[in-house]
Amino acid sequence: MTFITAGDPTLAQTLANMHALVRGGADVLELGVPFSDPMADGPIIQRASERALAAGMNLLQVLDLVAEFRTTDTTTPVVLMGYLNPIERMGYQTFAQRAAAVGVDGVLMVDLPPEEAAECAGTLKAAGLDHIYLLAPTSDLARMRTICALATGFVYYVSVKGVTGDKTFDRDEVKEKIALIKSVTDLPVGVGFGIKSPATAAALATLCDAVIVGSALIEIIENHPAAALPLEQFVGTLRCALDVSRAA
Repeated sequence: MTFITAGDPTLAQTLANMHALVRGGADVLELGVPFSDPMADGPIIQRASERALAAGMNLLQVLDLVAEFRTTDTTTPVVLMGYLNPIERMGYQTFAQRAAAVGVDGVLMVDLPPEEAAECAGTLKAAGLDHIYLLAPTSDLARMRTICALATGFVYYVSVKGVTGDKTFDRDEVKEKIALIKSVTDLPVGVGFGIKSPATAAALATLCDAVIVGSALIEIIENHPAAALPLEQFVGTLRCALDVSRAA
């Protein structure tokens, strides 16, 4: 699963990058909705949001982007990841209907805890959208049960404490946590944060159902803002590492 920020560096380039990610071997696209006050994003993804917002990107344009992507790709799942405020401003009903209509498959809101999610979650479910939740290294078994009982689509396990970026995860700790999560849900479990190379992706390949890569891709976009090929080539190395690891 690959993460890029919608509108970074431009709307047109994001569309080209989405198709490049699929050509490189991405199974699911996670599309970041740029937001001015993030709480889970490290400096790399923060810069991507700042660039996108400076270019005028907003939630309506994100949905238009997905619609354009769907004119030539109707099968690759697209998950929107972001924060509650833009969705709340648009209105849950309006957002859910528009998102479903353009071909969004799921939504992850970092700052919407399950205790406050009933209205939004119900609206998303009624529109046929998966509501994806995060689990942290600090989540205990009781918290896992609470979140997994509400989650649909998949569960996103954050492999490190803190924000996204250049961190190192403890494979043994991740393995232990994944086993706990699997004990309370049949949903697929994706692991993100700290996965920045083919080697780190391969280290997790046999532990979880998906590895999620974001900051490393944003760095490529930052260094090659007008070219999709470097992104496609890097994702190809991740795809190869995962396939080799799982075949071993």
